[in-house]
Amino acid sequence: MSQHRPHTGHAWPHHLLTIEGMAAADIHTLLDTAETYVARNRAVDKKHKLLGGRTLINLFFENSTRTRTSFELAGKRLSMDVINISAATSSVGKGETLLDTAMTLNAMQADAIVVRHPHAGAVQLIAEKVDACVINAGDGAHEHPTQALLDALTIRRKKGRIEGLKVTICGDIANSRVARSNIHLLKTMGATVTLVAPPTLMPTAVDGFGISHTTNMHDGLKDADVVMMLRIQHERMSGRGIASVRDYFMNYGLNREKLSRAADDALVMHPGPMNRGVEIDTDIADDIARSAVLDQVEMGVAVRQAVLELLLSK
Repeated sequence: MSQHRPHTGHAWPHHLLTIEGMAAADIHTLLDTAETYVARNRAVDKKHKLLGGRTLINLFFENSTRTRTSFELAGKRLSMDVINISAATSSVGKGETLLDTAMTLNAMQADAIVVRHPHAGAVQLIAEKVDACVINAGDGAHEHPTQALLDALTIRRKKGRIEGLKVTICGDIANSRVARSNIHLLKTMGATVTLVAPPTLMPTAVDGFGISHTTNMHDGLKDADVVMMLRIQHERMSGRGIASVRDYFMNYGLNREKLSRAADDALVMHPGPMNRGVEIDTDIADDIARSAVLDQVEMGVAVRQAVLELLLSK
């Protein structure tokens, strides 16, 4: 493990909505804070009284297992009262507007609201109208900041650094909020980023990202230190999809032959849920020497505890 930087000590923003524009020093601070929770979460007693008496509401307008459970665990381990609300069972299903729902929760004196929504910008809209701290748990194809942070913590713990690494992100780039947040973070932290996707799943504005990109996976994986696979998001494709699952796996699914183009000790990542045999071969997904998929899940709880601490303990 490399030496981690000390906390910056300056005031933390009220919300966490995006990675874009976040300073490298603040990312270091958040990762350093998360490090303190990794060991604590492996102990028998995982509870910390830091945020006792505070209330966290998870407001999810899209299905989620990992992210919602992770935020719930993070809040409870910090002694918060945690409420989970699914849009399917809330008053949104009765016609209540997004802002009415947010304002109702705010009136209940919630301290933090974690929001996942299918439309880009929806979380920003809520943040502008409520007093509670708002955390973006994914808004459309825009951003998913805590996913990028947990990916960064995973990489730093496994590789000892982020700066100078070559990271290749493969798959459905066009529809991926995970890709966008990771691109912002990795560039800020000094990594070299390459995107790989079929033409139909490469963003139309990719030339403006300031990073390399290719439609050839063999070229994109050459000498990569980290290979980050993405889920095929059929629900967001709007006609721009893939010819067939079989064709996609042949050209863009990660298998041993393609991975051999990367560095010998390349780390394999996936934000989940994984479509085995489509984005990644089971043999690689379950290879504990190469795959960091379960490490990402573990780091997610620690990162979300760090986010809650930095937003609320002031």
